[in-house]
Amino acid sequence: QVQVVQSGGGSVQAGGSLRLSCTASGYMYCTYDMSVYRQAPGKEREFVSGIVSDGTSTYADSIKGRFTISQDNAKTTMYLEMNSLKPEDTAMYYCKVDKMVKRIGDSRGYGLVCPPVPTTGYWGQGTQVTVTS
Repeated sequence: QVQVVQSGGGSVQAGGSLRLSCTASGYMYCTYDMSVYRQAPGKEREFVSGIVSDGTSTYADSIKGRFTISQDNAKTTMYLEMNSLKPEDTAMYYCKVDKMVKRIGDSRGYGLVCPPVPTTGYWGQGTQVTVTS
């Protein structure tokens, strides 16, 4: 069973910074490709950023240059640094596991495989980010 636990977020004035952390667990010999989505009241959920195990990252145009996504060395925790925040960044932010990849050289995974992730992914509980003007 894969679990995704989020922390961080909060409330800040425009121009300020916040950090979102997401930790995935369940298969200790796997790394986790993760992405972040957000949903503002009355709007559809939208993609914010994503990162895969080789470090390749992608960003929505609306946050490019202001947000930075990264992973820890174990590739189980993702960080989203949010700078120069704007009131329009106010939303509930959700982390999602998109894919699991076997960690190279991890003996705990000998003879085992990382199971496929459902197309719906595994989601965190959500974290509120509020930016006031």
